[in-house]
Amino acid sequence: MAYEVEPPKYVRLAQTIQRRIEDGTYPPGTRVPSENQLVQAFGMSRPTVVRALELLKRDGWVESRQGFGTIVRGRPAVVEQKGRRGSETLTRDESQAAGRLVEVGYVPVPVRVASALGLPKRAKILMRRFLVEEDGEPVELVSSYFPAGLVEGTELESADALTGGTRAHLETRKKVRFDHVTERVSARLPERAEAELLDLPEGVPVLSVLVVACDASGQALQVSDVLLPADRQELEDTYRLN
Repeated sequence: MAYEVEPPKYVRLAQTIQRRIEDGTYPPGTRVPSENQLVQAFGMSRPTVVRALELLKRDGWVESRQGFGTIVRGRPAVVEQKGRRGSETLTRDESQAAGRLVEVGYVPVPVRVASALGLPKRAKILMRRFLVEEDGEPVELVSSYFPAGLVEGTELESADALTGGTRAHLETRKKVRFDHVTERVSARLPERAEAELLDLPEGVPVLSVLVVACDASGQALQVSDVLLPADRQELEDTYRLN
């Protein structure tokens, strides 16, 4: 049986502000109401307001500018470009992709994933873990997590490889619509099981790309932790200077 867990107050407030950014109530370049104004408008405590703004800053919706306050940046850039981890994760056909499905089941939600989904600590959540291989060698470990409300009526709990990407599957089965993706990159040492699957020597770190896929309101529909062996990666980006 799937249980719905109401997100914490700060997550709900952040989602409300996101919707107001989306509908033009808070246009890009304008100031978000002050902490005092938000406290009064929503009847929430200052710590709740502060956490909501921190969440919005982290995900790229707003930014702090000295002397101006908190400024609306607008919706984070939509990730649809070929080669981006988020797009690949959402569209990967497990039945056709090079690699194998190594685990499907309910696990304690990782802290970073719990934050993105607004879940309490120690909550159980469905995970699908897929090992991507090239020429028989492991190159990427993808652990995807799904809110309880999206699991029922789908094949996400099946131990068989999913035909078609998770995005197409969920949009068809649950009538949701994926709108944008946020990617957060960090580095850490892998857990033992992760190191074994990626065939990593002891002490070699991994790059973690946390892919948070949301609908237009900012509600997370899928969170995937994409692990890349740090000793096999070369990241390059080119950009124009203003």
